[in-house]
Amino acid sequence: MNIKHLLENIPYTKIDGVLPENISHITMDSRDVKEDSLFVCIKGYTVDGHNFAELAAKSGATVILSEKPLTVQNAAVVIVEDTVRALGKLAAEFYGYPSKEMQMIGVTGTNGKTSVAGMLHAMLMELGKKSALTGTIGFNLNGELYPSANTTSDALTTQQMIFRAKEEGCSHMSMEVSSHGLVLGRLAGVEFNTAIFTNLTHDHLDFHGTMEEYGHAKGLLFSQLGQDLAEKKQAVLNADDPWSEQFAKMTPHPVYTYGVHSDAQFKADNIEMDHKGTTFTLTCSEGEFPVAMRLLGHFNVSNALAAITALYAEGFALEDILAALAVIPPVEGRMQKVEVDAPITIFIDYAHTPDAIEKALNAVEDFKKNKVIFLVGTGGNRDKSKRPSMAEKASLADYVVLTTDDPRYEEYDSILGDLKIGMTHDNFACIGDRADAVRHAVQQAERGDIIILAGKGHEDYQIIESTKYPHSDKEIAIREAKKKFQEKEA
Repeated sequence: MNIKHLLENIPYTKIDGVLPENISHITMDSRDVKEDSLFVCIKGYTVDGHNFAELAAKSGATVILSEKPLTVQNAAVVIVEDTVRALGKLAAEFYGYPSKEMQMIGVTGTNGKTSVAGMLHAMLMELGKKSALTGTIGFNLNGELYPSANTTSDALTTQQMIFRAKEEGCSHMSMEVSSHGLVLGRLAGVEFNTAIFTNLTHDHLDFHGTMEEYGHAKGLLFSQLGQDLAEKKQAVLNADDPWSEQFAKMTPHPVYTYGVHSDAQFKADNIEMDHKGTTFTLTCSEGEFPVAMRLLGHFNVSNALAAITALYAEGFALEDILAALAVIPPVEGRMQKVEVDAPITIFIDYAHTPDAIEKALNAVEDFKKNKVIFLVGTGGNRDKSKRPSMAEKASLADYVVLTTDDPRYEEYDSILGDLKIGMTHDNFACIGDRADAVRHAVQQAERGDIIILAGKGHEDYQIIESTKYPHSDKEIAIREAKKKFQEKEA
């Protein structure tokens, strides 16, 4: 692409050196530099890209985007105020604004993003559409999964994924949209057609400071739908969450509401469930409809309503939407039943906020026969203020195992001490090593018990200090259950 045309889109303060006519690649990783690359210096939490500018130039970069003057041989240095913001604009322009050529659905909220986005992706494929999905679980392109580092990837990776989805013929793409991603500009240049809000509960206050700031960050998704009313765009809001009233005011586009407890355009009643799935009655402007799905829990009724409402707003027939919902599998790691050859029931879930923990426990209440064992862990060097509340909600279980999630650089005793404060009964154990904690949870189980392993969900690793180590709650639980009950029967 012509570099002068590309730079027309960003404000820069100075250019040192001679610009080439074209660049063929954009990267912010010096290891990814190719001939005629534009290298963007990003100052991260642990690494400063400015320190790798000279290496990038030696590897073939002919343009360096920087926030300060640099002495670099054989490359022009373009100085901007904020390389992160500039990168979003450059990436969108370089890849030709691919989001404009697909139906983009963004899902934001504290809990439920992965479930709603995953349901949408699966339902769209059942509806015969080529679909892509990006979020916590990774980048899913027409059913093939690729890993991703964050819930909302950096601006460059985001544009690359959207471009790839477009090139693969996808008509729709569902994206989890985190508050971090919105505030840090990772979604610059992404044109959403439908913006969905799930809920807002205590999380990430180490980053945002207050719930008000956290809520305002989420609201950016709706304000960024824009002012062009000739475009068909819409907001889908959870009527059960009071923040929806604020978000409705942030966009001039049509607002669709869904809810379980409040009046809404799409409302669920007569909810019933067992360990196999959930049924409810959907009431909307078109009448009343019986709904059946393989997903479990009252919170998944709300998630299903969000997906139903969004697809209806996108123009799909309600009958087809409900038929697709009936056959899709549970989202990986979200109240996912583990197939185990033992007389107990095990679920893995991603719950790592007080609200999500309460909802996970409520999900099994209707078919609980004996005791519920709940394992809860939280990450190190992250929001400590939510830890006591997490344990308090976990106390709804008969027996609780307090452990860690990704301890990073924080000591086990520090994490467990914060959690322990919130416990409301004495039927619990504190076990810092998560693998040992999972084994302990299974060892406490007797015939007919339910175990919920919360915090990691689908993840197959654990971060200790700065290293990822292999770890799977599911695999550890399967092995331990087999060992325990085979030994008992022998």
